[in-house]
Amino acid sequence: MSPNRRDGWRKSTRSNNSGNGQDCVEARATGAAFEVRDSKLGEQSPIFDLSSSDFAALLDHGRRNG
Repeated sequence: MSPNRRDGWRKSTRSNNSGNGQDCVEARATGAAFEVRDSKLGEQSPIFDLSSSDFAALLDHGRRNG
């Protein structure tokens, strides 16, 4: 069973809190993998499934180029 679309999402600490505060990326763990979405699109946001290594690479890229 897939998790509820609202459960377990964590907002990026680098989220842009200016304006309406909705300009951010959210992620959640799903066992051995991760899901990532754009929260400004709300429930209409596509959800991207990432392996643990791909998620680690995404975080590393954000840290280096943030």
